[in-house]
Amino acid sequence: MNNPVVIVGAGLSGLRAASLLTAQGIKCRVLEARDRIGGRVLSTADPNKPDLGKFDLGPTWFWPQYESTITNLVKELNLGTFVQYTKGAMLSERFQNEAPERYVLPESSDARSIRFIGGAQSLIDAVADTIPSGIVELETRVTAIRLDKAGAITVEADLADGKRKRVSADAVILALPPRIVARHIEFSPSLPPNLMTDLVNKPTWMAGQAKAVAIYDRPFWRESGLSGFVSSWVGPLQEIHDASPDTGSGALFGFFGLTAKIRRELGEDKILKLVIDQLVRLFGPSAQSVSAILYKDWSRDVETAVEEDFDPLRNYPSYGQPPIVGRWEKKIIFAGTETNSQYGGHLEGALQSAEQAVFEIMNLNNKPL
Repeated sequence: MNNPVVIVGAGLSGLRAASLLTAQGIKCRVLEARDRIGGRVLSTADPNKPDLGKFDLGPTWFWPQYESTITNLVKELNLGTFVQYTKGAMLSERFQNEAPERYVLPESSDARSIRFIGGAQSLIDAVADTIPSGIVELETRVTAIRLDKAGAITVEADLADGKRKRVSADAVILALPPRIVARHIEFSPSLPPNLMTDLVNKPTWMAGQAKAVAIYDRPFWRESGLSGFVSSWVGPLQEIHDASPDTGSGALFGFFGLTAKIRRELGEDKILKLVIDQLVRLFGPSAQSVSAILYKDWSRDVETAVEEDFDPLRNYPSYGQPPIVGRWEKKIIFAGTETNSQYGGHLEGALQSAEQAVFEIMNLNNKPL
């Protein structure tokens, strides 16, 4: 290859693809629209109390008993992990004016959820550390990919300073949500209609969802024999888990039952008040003494969601590789968790899709992986 492989997107999939390619001696460049790496992986600290730890506003868990790719990578990168706290009773909140019911779930050592010390961002940072400096270019928004009659590829991108950049590529790995590709990148010649339909019909994982994390000085609910796990039909959070770091402070996080449209109408301040009210209702007055509350509405993240993602998912999406035929075959390759049929929506799916994309690049180079 004379020109680099251009990877669009510096989430887990794009970064892993870059790491694997550079390890094989294949030139690549990673173009990322955001001002940070990680994509939908986002671990944040309370800016006023960073010592309390980092908390995940995106993916949180992986499951070693099912997911070998991420498990092996975590070992290879020597990352610290710990088991999700589940000791004690769960709460079930069924009706607005009734106290939550308390249940003790049977222990199941086979389905342990594993978390990262320092948040899932520690995985992103560790993968990024395996990539030589200068390969990842932030605030570089790809707007067009052009293929001339000779088969040469040009990638066009807008920069933060208003300038435009053109990059020649021998192949392009699209490591970003399929709907973002369909809505925000112009292709010349146009992608085939069946491919465009496939991209638009792949919902972006988490894009319609929002997540709130309430941070406390300590995980006080454990003192009452509670695990922090809640299932609620009342809301606004429909599912709550213990989000405490492995040591020190406490935290509870939850997913919303409210649609993106309702969240927008209510506004962040009203939503967070409702969250605190719910936590007090469930866990008692101690829940009022929150050190900070973090909030991320992924439907408002333009690098993640398009309008079609605002409707909540009713069923698990049908994920897998988009069908590429014709002139774009072997020129563009899709990666990202939505392109993995077995683990779509998981970090495992993002990693497996990166490995598959690199495998295809290696075949183009006639090099064994």
